[in-house]
Amino acid sequence: MLTQEMALITRDDLLLPGGRIEIRVAGPSALSLIAEVLKGHYSLAFAMSKLNETPPCYPIATQCEIIDFNQLDDDSLGVVLEGKQRVKILSAAKRRDGNWIARTLACSNWQEEPIQGEFELISAALQQFYDVNPALFELYGDLHLEDATWVSQRWLEVLPLYNRDKQVLVNQPDCHKTMNFVLELIKSHVGH
Repeated sequence: MLTQEMALITRDDLLLPGGRIEIRVAGPSALSLIAEVLKGHYSLAFAMSKLNETPPCYPIATQCEIIDFNQLDDDSLGVVLEGKQRVKILSAAKRRDGNWIARTLACSNWQEEPIQGEFELISAALQQFYDVNPALFELYGDLHLEDATWVSQRWLEVLPLYNRDKQVLVNQPDCHKTMNFVLELIKSHVGH
């Protein structure tokens, strides 16, 4: 069992493999953690926060890479992360500087599969979602709207669900439950 130490960033957001998110990094300790990652001292894990817990997050996280950064209006750093690999947080320790370092174990990513039949509605709805949310759309070079896993993971990232409910779907072995959930959600709203 090969475990790896990773720098841990927790937010109220979900990032899954193939997904991208821009986060705001402010304060000396957070900036030093990003510097350590960029220097190759640690890989970076992004997890959904869970208040008053140790570790301060849900057990399934995503190893990610920093693919871009820029200075924001308030002089903090905007960092664009891209999800690569699902990992399980086995344990985590808080350093003196307030940053968390987690011991992780790689988990399998969901396998790519083609979108077929009525599920093409989910893909079309995601395209429409990006059309009305250009800031999110701009994070991606291309959209993989033909891949059921990619589409369902993007929906999980943007749907306004409780973190614990998202975790139930994230912990599934494949994208099928998420696909069915999103399809039912869309169908229930189309009828109104």
